[in-house]
Formats: sequence, C-alpha cells, structure tokens
Amino acid sequence: MRRTLPRSYFNRPTVTVARSLIGKYLVRSIDGRILAGKIVEVEAYVGPQDKACHASKGRTQRTEVLFGPPGVAYVYLIYGMYHCLNVVTEREEFPSAVLIRAIEIDGELIDGPGRFCRALQIDRRLNRVDLTTGESLWFEDRGALVKRGDVGAHPRIGVDYAGEWAKKPWRFRLRRVTAPARTGRTKTKGGAGQVRHPPAVSH
Repeated sequence: MRRTLPRSYFNRPTVTVARSLIGKYLVRSIDGRILAGKIVEVEAYVGPQDKACHASKGRTQRTEVLFGPPGVAYVYLIYGMYHCLNVVTEREEFPSAVLIRAIEIDGELIDGPGRFCRALQIDRRLNRVDLTTGESLWFEDRGALVKRGDVGAHPRIGVDYAGEWAKKPWRFRLRRVTAPARTGRTKTKGGAGQVRHPPAVSH
C-alpha cells in the first residue's frame, strides 16, 4: 500500500523525522511521468541554535520558509549550479528541516543532493511547494520495514565550522545501499545548511 506522508508526519522532532525517512520514497511527477526514489541518506538540521543550520544566521528572505509550516520544500542553489532539497519539520516558528542526501532509483544509487535533484528535475521553482499534497513532488510510505539496526548514524558532512554541533550524529544512512554508478561524492555544508562541491553534490 502506498501512502502520501501527511503534514502531521513532519510535525515531529526533526531527528525522529530524519531517521524515519530512510526507506521511504521521494516521488516526482514530470509531465505525467512518475519517478520514485528510495531515500537512503538524510541529514537533520534542528533549530536556530544548530550552527550548521541556515536559520542560525537569522530570519532572512531565503530562510523564511524554515519558519513556516512543516511538510514544505526548502530548495536552494549552491555554487550557482547545484540544488539541494530539504523538507521543513516541527512546529511553525521553530526553523528546522531534513536534507535529502541520496536516493536509489530502480536499483541505482544517486548519491549526493545535487545529483538526485538533477535526476528528478528539482530546482528553485519547487521552493516552498507543499510536499504533502501528492502533486508535483511528495513523499510516500510504501510499507517497507527498516529496522533501527539497518540505519547508521554519523556526523553531518562539511559542517566543521559549526563547532560542537558538527559532532551531532544527525546524518542517517541505510547501511546496505547499491553501489553508485560512478564515484565523485562532493562535500556539502550545512543543510537547511550549505554545501561545498566540486564534481558532485552531497550535503
């Protein structure tokens, strides 16, 4: 059974949402064609005190979406060419989000936020889109059981500047994933944060 994840799903503690998104599906509708990728890696960014989170620098036109309702897309561009997709979490006025880092489509690993955004044609036009309506972009629960031991918890990538926050084990990755079609992971900075990347994208 396929179920579109409702707003209430995202209106929970960000770390809980992040871990639970492993094994769920990100679905994209493009001109009547449906693409779906199993989520295998995410990062949590939790509130204004999290120095790795964009919102730690204050409320700006760019970060305003993080202060809004959960279940909404926060898409931003890095290095003028790579897009990153986050889903806003928790209550309004508490800026938090989960960055989607990697997915598997038809058994192929697309590793890095910029890469999968390119594959699913996700760009700034989808910023602030409601991800709970099952229209252009949404999340689905397809009934797959992911045990706690199947998910590894690691420090987030590229956030050394965040001090003690850089050590938080808020990057979650499925322990058994398909080998990528090609290598070239990139470092991304922050989520609802920033990114560094040369050849590919990762956050």
